[in-house]
Amino acid sequence: MILEARNLMYSYSSKREKLVLKNVSASFEEGTFYAVVGASGSGKTTFLSLLAGLDAPVSGQILYHGEDIRKKGLNCHRRHNISLVFQNYNLIDYLTTEENVKLGGRKDVGELLCQVSIPKEDWKRNVLKLSGGQQQRVAIARALASEARVLLADEPTGNLDEETAAEIIELLKRTAHELGKCVIVVTHSKQLAKEADEILEMKEGKLRKQERSCLEVREG
Repeated sequence: MILEARNLMYSYSSKREKLVLKNVSASFEEGTFYAVVGASGSGKTTFLSLLAGLDAPVSGQILYHGEDIRKKGLNCHRRHNISLVFQNYNLIDYLTTEENVKLGGRKDVGELLCQVSIPKEDWKRNVLKLSGGQQQRVAIARALASEARVLLADEPTGNLDEETAAEIIELLKRTAHELGKCVIVVTHSKQLAKEADEILEMKEGKLRKQERSCLEVREG
């Protein structure tokens, strides 16, 4: 396994008595596409933040290749081990498409933009001139520019229309299955969750594997 959460406990500093995560454990493999689902406020985005090293648990461990990420430091973990895709894209609004992707790493920018289907005529445009779907593709290209083996995405299709969302889902699947990365996505989207290799549900601060049939029953 590449990434593992062990017995995570987390509470907000202002509400120490209320645990957001309660003894959460999970393991993640390369080449696999995971979806973490759950109601708003269930703790799934907090869980993603801990995996990313954006925050630290009250107790428990995040392991990368078996080593606690605190050993080398959370900043090192964020820089070298993971890449992030946000719902609001988090692009630098005064830079071009190419310039934003270059911030992610040293991989060939043109090749990455072709992979995410951004036309060449848009490469030198300011990112604010792009559609929402294109901006999300640029955000994914920026994440793919990193050598990191884990890609974490928070509601990557939340602001997109159904057709564009489907294209983004296919791109995330290819990232896992063809590039061999570990892709973990937090989502409310049943469409996205159905396409994942594994579905995990966060409920009342606890995480459990969800059978695909349960998702289909809930839809019905």
